[in-house]
Amino acid sequence: MTKRLMFKNIVKRSGRSLALMILSAFLSFSVFGGYIAITSMQNGLNSLESRLGADIIAVPDKAAHDIEAILIQGTPGYFYMDKSNMEKIKQIEGVEAVSPQYFLASLSAGCCSVPVQVIGFEPETDFSIQPWIKESYGANLGTDELLAGANINTDVGENLKFYNHICKVVGKLEKTGTELDNAVYTNGSTVKALMSAAKETGVGVLEKNDPEKLISSVLIKVKDGYDIDSISDNINIHIRHVTAVRTQNMIEGLSQSLMGISGMTKVLMAAVWILSLVIMAIAFSMIINERKREFAVLRVIGASRRTLAVTVLSEAAVIGLAGGLTGVIAGFLILFPFEGVLTDKFGMPYLAPNISNIISAALIAVISSVIAGSLTSAFSAARISRIDTGLILREGN
Repeated sequence: MTKRLMFKNIVKRSGRSLALMILSAFLSFSVFGGYIAITSMQNGLNSLESRLGADIIAVPDKAAHDIEAILIQGTPGYFYMDKSNMEKIKQIEGVEAVSPQYFLASLSAGCCSVPVQVIGFEPETDFSIQPWIKESYGANLGTDELLAGANINTDVGENLKFYNHICKVVGKLEKTGTELDNAVYTNGSTVKALMSAAKETGVGVLEKNDPEKLISSVLIKVKDGYDIDSISDNINIHIRHVTAVRTQNMIEGLSQSLMGISGMTKVLMAAVWILSLVIMAIAFSMIINERKREFAVLRVIGASRRTLAVTVLSEAAVIGLAGGLTGVIAGFLILFPFEGVLTDKFGMPYLAPNISNIISAALIAVISSVIAGSLTSAFSAARISRIDTGLILREGN
């Protein structure tokens, strides 16, 4: 009887049920969407920190801001300094390892409608890019072979042209949720060939320089026990025309932004919860007042107080379940297909959590919605259990 009565009441008062379901959907969406958004940005930030891989990055003086634009904001660019600077850095006490990188921004590529960042590295000395590459590509890169970031619109086996130089895509890298997904990666010999090709097409900074003697940056790993800031200062003082940037400082601003976004999201979630709970509690109270005679008649024909209370609680739970599922589905439709838009909107790396965490978040959101509906109807259910059948039936006579 309880189930039949519950579903009849929900269907008969479809407008009221839909309104409550929408409120429950907002509750569910705020829990699910808030968790996924905050976790994705935190994952992206962690991914960026791990992908940078070095304690310090040394670049030409004029490129201190360009390195952040390339690695964090994904702005294609290039800058160069003499390779001899790497040897000078190696001599500084406390430096454990160094590895050069080469940056080249293509003006056009067969795969893309926007410039593509080419990042070159030396496999013999690299300790930053290769550990990441090995997660999805186990072989060594040959001459004129590239690895494409996850967002590059190309497939393995296709050829890409950079400055009229043909390279083959031999693998695609796992998504990192950072702007590094918009770059292509190759070894030092290939990027030097590309730099020579770019020089022939008139790229200004290369016209009067030998690509064999140029590097863009030096990744630096500091020995245990040495202060990273002290070594960074030492490089800035003793090596002319070079600026050393601590990688942790590069993501500090992003960390602060994430804290701000996270705090704002939590406040909004709390506001949605409080407002929705108050509205739902008022709505259930009004519903009970409207249905007093109905419940009184049910008592007369044999329904127990417990049956009426369970009916109200069950209606709220079912509406909460339907709203919770709706909110989670809305979260899936909004958050995952538009990851790129969210990345641009927040200005943060964005890497969605794994499937198990997503499922857990969805379950928590739905359960929260069901509990919220049940709690807001509990007071009304208690009122029903104390209903005076005779008094209510005599009202209006």
